Amino acid sequence: MNGTDKAALAGRPALRLAAALCFALLLGACNRTTAVVENDSYPLDYRERHPIALHEGDRTVEIFVGRLRGGLTPVQRADVLAFAQNWRHEATSGIIIHTPQGGSVGRSAAESMREVHAILAASGVPPRAIAVRPYHPDPSELASIRISYGKLTAEAGPCGLWPKDIGVSIESDHNSNRPYWNFGCASQRNLAAMVANPADLVQPRGESPNYAMRRTAVIGKYRNGDSPSGKYDDYNKGSVSDLAKQ
Repeated sequence: MNGTDKAALAGRPALRLAAALCFALLLGACNRTTAVVENDSYPLDYRERHPIALHEGDRTVEIFVGRLRGGLTPVQRADVLAFAQNWRHEATSGIIIHTPQGGSVGRSAAESMREVHAILAASGVPPRAIAVRPYHPDPSELASIRISYGKLTAEAGPCGLWPKDIGVSIESDHNSNRPYWNFGCASQRNLAAMVANPADLVQPRGESPNYAMRRTAVIGKYRNGDSPSGKYDDYNKGSVSDLAKQ
């Protein structure tokens, strides 16, 4: 064996070590790429991508005040009455009334405020829950008495965001047939806007009292061996019209 062969044999362990290191680096790079893709992916469930959040909003009604007229119109009285009734069911704060001050508008607003306080008091709103704050309106705009309170509201979104490409691409989201980001956002936003009590999205309501009169009637029929179902004598007494017959 000459010197060249001895050198080749001596260099083989070094080559094997270098090959092993390169293979380990390649495996590490693949593992790193997979971790980045997994962390960059978004949830498959649209309820997790677009959750409905509860926060405190405002309900406001404006009573427009003229310079030469005091008091409320019938429509304005109905608006204040409905506002007061809603306050008793959904408010999370007291009522804040912003009243315009100064000149003839201030005098008309003062006359309208008497009726506003009377309607609120008749609806069961305690005086300590009402706060009046004066303000000076812009002379170029129509002045108004703004009545507001805080209430629980639900909201989802914003919609219309496209952070991911939904077309043909080399990304893993396209190859795995994942739903696009904006999918389900409009449904969540509409549900949050339509629900009557936003707290129902978090927890169920308490049970209401049962109908004792109907329950007594049903149990009485059951004890007597009668059918507990109701009777509808006029259910099938309708007739088809003869208008189109020849």
